[in-house]
Amino acid sequence: MLTRRLVAVIAVGAVMVASGVIGRAVALDAERADVIAELRQLSQATNTAQMRTDHLTGLIEIAEHDTADRDAVLAVRPAFLDEITAFGAVVTGSGGAVDTSTHMASALSAQQTVLAEHDDPAVVVAATATVHALTEKIGEEVATWQASQSAGPGGPAWSSSGPDGYARVRAALDTVGGAGVGLYESASCAGGTAPACANSNGYIKYRADIADWGSERLNWAMAHELAHIYQFRVWGSLTSAGAYHSLFGGDPEFLANCMAVVRGYPGSVGCDTDQQAWASGIWVGVVR
Repeated sequence: MLTRRLVAVIAVGAVMVASGVIGRAVALDAERADVIAELRQLSQATNTAQMRTDHLTGLIEIAEHDTADRDAVLAVRPAFLDEITAFGAVVTGSGGAVDTSTHMASALSAQQTVLAEHDDPAVVVAATATVHALTEKIGEEVATWQASQSAGPGGPAWSSSGPDGYARVRAALDTVGGAGVGLYESASCAGGTAPACANSNGYIKYRADIADWGSERLNWAMAHELAHIYQFRVWGSLTSAGAYHSLFGGDPEFLANCMAVVRGYPGSVGCDTDQQAWASGIWVGVVR
């Protein structure tokens, strides 16, 4: 009887122990699940924080790179400003002696490029070199023009016509397209019987009295003489061209008159359409 009771007690105890073990296991599983869930949350938070950190680091690196680029561009801009200032000075100093419109358009384009550039200093350096070259080009053209205004092959640029008379004839020659062509006063054209003449070396001489001519007549005279300068440039081809003889009788004076007509400065001798069309080619170096 006692043995049965002892067995029963032991069995009940075993059941209670087993129940306690199972309950503890269940509790441990629940705790483990909570820990795992918490770890996952921490891991996700850590990953999110790392991604945010990486993103911010990338933004900082980009900002630092952009700042470095801008600093590099700003460092070379003063040199460009110096060149633009020098360019403006040489344009102003030219006094309209040479045509600077094309050079100014190029300089403006370079300036707009520099204003729009924020990253690459090489772009600014290239634009600076461009403006420097433009400045030198204008300086060379002005120097050439000034040389053409100085003493001619026979002496001073003028004598009896005076500086005002010379300036008037010079202005007429420039007006008809002869800027840069040498000009000086001389009484040697056809022994003084011709009011002006052109030399095959590329300059024009004028008799003092034509400085008092009316503007229309003076412009025509300079256009006529300038035409001879262009004839000399193609002289061999010109004199061997059949059309030169058939249309103008081989007369360079007649051709010069027609060339002046083409430029808009007609003289007393008229030219027909065919003659004008052929004469126009000489202005651009074309002998048909």
